[in-house]
Amino acid sequence: MSSRFANYLSILLLSLSVSMSSAFFVVKRQEITPVILVPGDGGSQVEAKLHKDRVVHYLCEKTTQDFFNIWLNMELLVPLVIDCWIDNMRLVYDNVTRMSSNSKGVEIRIPGFGNTTSVEWLDPSEASPGAYFKDIANALVALGYERNVSLRGAPYDFRKAPNGNGEYFVRLKALVEETYGINDNQRVIILAHSMGGPMSLHFLHSQSKSWKDKYIRALVTLSGAWGGSVKALKVFAVGDNLGSYVLRESILREEQITSPSLAWLMPSSLFWNPDEILIQTDEKNYTTKDFKEFFEAIDYPVGWEMRKDVEKYSVEFQAPDVEVHCLHGFGVDTINRLVYKPGTFPDGYPGFLYGDGDGTVNKRSLEGCLNWKQKEKVYHQTFSSLDHTGILHDERVLSYLQSIVTNM
Repeated sequence: MSSRFANYLSILLLSLSVSMSSAFFVVKRQEITPVILVPGDGGSQVEAKLHKDRVVHYLCEKTTQDFFNIWLNMELLVPLVIDCWIDNMRLVYDNVTRMSSNSKGVEIRIPGFGNTTSVEWLDPSEASPGAYFKDIANALVALGYERNVSLRGAPYDFRKAPNGNGEYFVRLKALVEETYGINDNQRVIILAHSMGGPMSLHFLHSQSKSWKDKYIRALVTLSGAWGGSVKALKVFAVGDNLGSYVLRESILREEQITSPSLAWLMPSSLFWNPDEILIQTDEKNYTTKDFKEFFEAIDYPVGWEMRKDVEKYSVEFQAPDVEVHCLHGFGVDTINRLVYKPGTFPDGYPGFLYGDGDGTVNKRSLEGCLNWKQKEKVYHQTFSSLDHTGILHDERVLSYLQSIVTNM
């Protein structure tokens, strides 16, 4: 064989090899259905910048040169310093504009829109308590996904309900279209957790059917809080300690009850009958018909104003008109009713009657997706003894998600 012919053959084989590799790459890219992660309540990093003229405690800073992580920053969630955090994180309701804003002198921003970093880890230091979508992201990357290309994140200000997140929905639509375009026009999966489920549902309701047919492959939800939760009433009544033994619920309540999203997550009249007792006292029992009286009793009339603003979203439950995969746990004790001993309401601490759910959301709310009647399929998958946040890390769930994206 002449050297000239050998060189020609080598070039031909190299060219063929490159061509085959490129073809394999294209096939591989086409097999990946891009995913956008939509977090739930508390599932996004939050940053703050201060320029305040007063503080609530001498330990609190008045000004900062730049933005700093405020959620989830474990260093701020400690006694004494927690007072500063509450004042910086709380919202202030305006009864005229019907909107909530940050405390005076506090700028808040949600970092990392379009990226996955700020929804994989709530704590930028990547301390283990701040792990959120981390395991899901790693499982998808192992299948060939590329962060910020075929795997995106869509964090938002979880303190606010849909009426306070209008700009977010505009950006989410643009992100879906951009992700579709940079992934060879592959339709997008929206993968949402908890409150991210109804947030995504509201978003899809706002889009035309033709737009959804073009850009959305499926809505996949984990622990979707479709009809709210009785636990939201517990937070309004006494607060929640976020699972920490060193934080008092009553202290955290000062910030928690200022969030319109909490008013949104109260039990929906679509899921609870009007005669079902949610709060039991010796003088009056409260149902979904009695929320105004409940807020008057706990001396928080702002709660009722916020509830009136967001109640329409709690009954906005028509089908999304896209394929749905609805995953959630069950078999975990979940608050069904607050029960106050005689003479202890509203200032005392209630007992609880428990029912089925995932520890945070009641079973009837988790199963809300079963009520949808639509042309597109609705897949329902449950996991025994799996709690509300454990679903983000469970091997059974990760396996199911991997099967979804590889079989589409």
